[in-house]
Amino acid sequence: MTDLMIVGAGPAGRALAHRAARHGVQVTLVDPAPEARWAMTIGAFVDDLPDWLDPTVVAAAADETVVYTPRRRSLPRAYAVLDAAALQDALTLDAVHVVPAAAARVTADRVHTVDGRQFTARVVVDARGAAEVSTTIPRQRAVGTFVAAADTAPEMVLMDWRATPVHRPSFSYRVRVDAHRDLVEETSLAADPTEIGRAELAQRNAARLPGARVGPEEWGGDEWVDFPMYATAAPWRQTPVRFGAAGGLMHPATGYSVAESLRCADVLAADLAAGGVGAALWPRSARWVYRLRLRGLAVLLGFDGPQLTAFFDAFFALPIRTQRAYLSGRTDLTGVLAAMLAVFVRVPWRLRVAVALGFLRPGSLRPGRRVPAPGPRRSPCPRRGP
Repeated sequence: MTDLMIVGAGPAGRALAHRAARHGVQVTLVDPAPEARWAMTIGAFVDDLPDWLDPTVVAAAADETVVYTPRRRSLPRAYAVLDAAALQDALTLDAVHVVPAAAARVTADRVHTVDGRQFTARVVVDARGAAEVSTTIPRQRAVGTFVAAADTAPEMVLMDWRATPVHRPSFSYRVRVDAHRDLVEETSLAADPTEIGRAELAQRNAARLPGARVGPEEWGGDEWVDFPMYATAAPWRQTPVRFGAAGGLMHPATGYSVAESLRCADVLAADLAAGGVGAALWPRSARWVYRLRLRGLAVLLGFDGPQLTAFFDAFFALPIRTQRAYLSGRTDLTGVLAAMLAVFVRVPWRLRVAVALGFLRPGSLRPGRRVPAPGPRRSPCPRRGP
């Protein structure tokens, strides 16, 4: 019997175990390979990272973020790419009981492992990720490759919508990942998984590489990203408690989740330390913000390439505080509503009709068949959307 049992030792689960132990909670962490080294690309806005995080986990950073919609916009908001291995090491588990095992069945207070063991806890938290629990579409997909870092200062390009196709649109994400490498990654923001595949994304990405002479049949990229954009329409009703991308902490219109999970780890840990069962993570304002962001995802799904470009051009023209309210303020209901209204009045009239239809009839957010996500997956929080 333990106070808290966490299933899943990815960034969200490990962060929660680390912070809960710091709050004096007795923690058990269950994962089939708890010490497997992380190699995903994790990006985040610097002001989204919690104060307790060791700054040495930042591998590369820039004081501004760049978008092309199609004009170049420089946003005065610092962006960083984290060293995944350093982040894993910083989230120490010295006071955590680690059980190397795969969970076969998880309930509100019990974990059954595939090898026949059973563990009991006051609270069980499932942090295995959205890909483990969701059969929903749309999905975010991306293919990327690492190239030698340029000699100039890093330009953190969050979205480059130049030359995006009308049908099956995608954008380029380009960031410095460490002192020696840049990442160039072609991203399908959100779509039915049958609409755009790895080969097509690889071909588009290869075309963006300087001097590229390879095609999708010869090169599949160094990084393959594939995950559902949301796990449930009401994460606060889940049993057992879920945390991280599977627990509603992924932004449903961008795919970012790691920074939010790091920040929320303390919220949940403090609640559990005080005898709670996780309700503090979802106040009423957070529930409404999440619902509105799901409607935002439905809006994006109805757009072709030029419409997406025009939409993001309007969004990134907003004051940075308004952008941040929508991208990072998970309890800022007033700020999220203000951002959505501000974009609506700035887009062209024809696009307003499409925005209104997508918002009022979110039929594209539907359950679908499970689509496997092979290969290394990068955390959502970063490279795609803000």
